[in-house]
Amino acid sequence: MADAFILLFEWQNLLLLLAGTALGIVVGAIPGLTASMLIALTLPLTFHMDPVGAVTLLIGEYVGGISGGLITAILLRMPGTPASIVTTFDGYPMAQDNRAERALALGILASVVGGIISWGFLAGMSPSLARFALKFGPWEYFTLVLMALVMLAALAHSSMVKGLLAAALGMAFALPGIDSSIGRARLTFGHDALLSGFGLLPVLIGAFAISQILRDSCAAKTSNQPALPKARLPLSWSDARVHGPNMLRSSVIGTWIGLLPGIGANIAALVAYTTAKQVSGEPEKFGKGHEPGVVAGESANNASIGGALIPLITMGIPGSVTEAILIGALTIHNLQPGPLLFQNAPEIAYGIIAAYLIANIIMLVLMWSAVKYIARLAQIPRAGLLGCILVFCVVGSYAVNNSFVDVWVMIGFGVIGLGLEAARVPLGPFVIGFVLSPIAEEQLRASLMMSDGNVLEILARPYAMFFLLLAVLTLMWPVILERVRTNREKLENDHT
Repeated sequence: MADAFILLFEWQNLLLLLAGTALGIVVGAIPGLTASMLIALTLPLTFHMDPVGAVTLLIGEYVGGISGGLITAILLRMPGTPASIVTTFDGYPMAQDNRAERALALGILASVVGGIISWGFLAGMSPSLARFALKFGPWEYFTLVLMALVMLAALAHSSMVKGLLAAALGMAFALPGIDSSIGRARLTFGHDALLSGFGLLPVLIGAFAISQILRDSCAAKTSNQPALPKARLPLSWSDARVHGPNMLRSSVIGTWIGLLPGIGANIAALVAYTTAKQVSGEPEKFGKGHEPGVVAGESANNASIGGALIPLITMGIPGSVTEAILIGALTIHNLQPGPLLFQNAPEIAYGIIAAYLIANIIMLVLMWSAVKYIARLAQIPRAGLLGCILVFCVVGSYAVNNSFVDVWVMIGFGVIGLGLEAARVPLGPFVIGFVLSPIAEEQLRASLMMSDGNVLEILARPYAMFFLLLAVLTLMWPVILERVRTNREKLENDHT
């Protein structure tokens, strides 16, 4: 490990890590451009680079891309990446309440703490955590997704029913395309453009960014602009005492969920946010500008990076699209990720671990020193800012498949998002339901095929039963609390 840090601090590798992290922050802060897209576009540039330098550059882009999304999520309610969706729930209300600098400071601090804690797991517990994930089969993955879907109801600030309705609607929009189990088209209505379904990026950009552009364009008055961060962001040592347990808990949750292939940083942030809300003594404040909401989401989504890197370097299993691209980067340099990577190319295996830690530190320095300048995005005249964001949204949607169909999908979901918010149906559960639907369907079908259609086999899977019981408890928790409150009020009335 020490040799990896020495190699990393060579000026070429350190410069590449600095450039990658800075570029990732900028791209991550632009709605429509993601870390995955940046890494995919940068990958051809690494063909003739040294393997250590190539991996260093890509890891920096990964860390910066996930972290940079919090800036526009807080200031403009337009998450730069799917991982920052949860940050909008409380970050944007804080910005509207002239607490933008406080939200940014907590978000940056939570990001680096989540990254460092997950690095500890990555560096010290990779083999044991990877073996634990191997125990997970389709039933475990399905019940985990089911638990996350039920938790969506807890995120609905107006009504649990509306939260579940939004999630179900998002799942419905994920159905068109090719049925992977039988290879036949479904719900395409004869349109070839729907054979590949609706892409996540156009849906995300449309539901959040385009709907916000439409709303601000139609508003009679411009929304209150958040104050610029001060020269010194408002943090104190007391914040470590107040938010420390939340950061630690959310970081562990993010690392654990990131360890599971195919789950992703957005689900890690969702689970950590819901957990923070349920253990909080003030759950009614979440979604209205509550600081623990920002801390939970940003700690978890950054910690999920370290968790996702564990199966990548120990088993060669990608935890997300970004990890799949990283595997491609290793492959083009004739490197095979997996247990043999530590024997055949230890400088790469430990280089990834070292680069992840240093990238988090660089991210902290860059964002802490430059966020007050990046925050000036909120002071730009709204018309010009929305026009620039619209251009990036169109470019980002088109660049996914080089198709204008994705641009029309983006616009369509922008209108849908505007309509949902007009009906006071939350957008967060809608988008997250869209993300979770393919995972739930795939794992459920695999489970039923393995058990010959016997649903009761889930009873023999302890981890699956744990997730299922947790989902039921999450669903029943508001009812239990309401019953307790009613009984308490009844006893008080009887005594009086």
